[in-house]
Amino acid sequence: MAILKITNLEEHDEHTVVFPPFSLEISAGEAAAVHTNTNVRNVLLSMFMGTMPISNGEIRVNEISAAIDKRKFLTGIGIFSLNDGLYERLTAKENFSFYKTLYGSEISIEEGLRAVQLDAERNQQVRKLSYSQKRRVHFGRMLFQNPALFIFEEPDQNIDLETKRVFIKLIRKLNQNGKGVLILTGNLESALAVTNKVYRLGETGLQELDVLQDEPDTAAQEQHAGLLSEETPAVQPVRFEKVPTKVNDKIVLFDPPEIDYIESSDGQSNIFIKGEVYPSVFTLAELERKLHPYGFFRCHRSYIVNLQKVREVVTWTRNSFTLVLNDASKSSIPLSKGKMAELKEMLGLK
Repeated sequence: MAILKITNLEEHDEHTVVFPPFSLEISAGEAAAVHTNTNVRNVLLSMFMGTMPISNGEIRVNEISAAIDKRKFLTGIGIFSLNDGLYERLTAKENFSFYKTLYGSEISIEEGLRAVQLDAERNQQVRKLSYSQKRRVHFGRMLFQNPALFIFEEPDQNIDLETKRVFIKLIRKLNQNGKGVLILTGNLESALAVTNKVYRLGETGLQELDVLQDEPDTAAQEQHAGLLSEETPAVQPVRFEKVPTKVNDKIVLFDPPEIDYIESSDGQSNIFIKGEVYPSVFTLAELERKLHPYGFFRCHRSYIVNLQKVREVVTWTRNSFTLVLNDASKSSIPLSKGKMAELKEMLGLK
């Protein structure tokens, strides 16, 4: 059953596309993350809270849209926002007592304190708690609310490691209880810490990222143990177009056209995509060979650039050149003197 169903939702700001039509479903017991910028997150949150009208498309929670029954729609949603406030003069226990009464929750106060690991801080005023502990009070508030769909905005921003563990454990518990979870974040690492179902949403639309769990390579161990016979037929090489990157213990696959440029620093190749940096599992030389058929150019000993993303070639001196990209930050990539001649030849210039 789909707890959240977004159908052909789109938003424009005058002549600017905030996001084109997209559709998304989250089922019971499922967590998904949408990786996007602050503006898009604010628009989505406003739509969920009913403070911004939906002109095109629809959002349904348990088959109810705000247009059908706004009160019932909002009752099915619990939203954790970075701008949420707390009753800071009350203790953590008193806050939970208030939430329990407000939402008519069957969860005991003790259960709520244990779930977010605030047992020892139960009698402290919230204003004396650390920033991370205050985040846990917010998580507890949503437990007492107990909606069908939990929405978190940047839930682990600036929090300590222990609170991150509390949050991950909380999400798993919610999924086990058949809840739907939507995480809105600008940090891909945060998204991947919680779920393998990650989307990117922006002016080009919604795109699901290919995410694989990184598993230890046991081939060498098996061979060492004599489990692989010498007669095992050789596997024919397969052309693989995706470019793998490593984020925590997961591998994220990107299509070559998504990449803006690649930089090598201290022996590590880093792939830049829409302002985000992803460590590559390949060397710069290996990436050069793999990406050359897709219009990538080794413009400098430390850089590879996607020529489709180049907007300008700037000449500073006879020996100093720069490539300016058409990404949001107008990235400047060095172009070495020898490569300038090669680039001109590729472009058919004299």
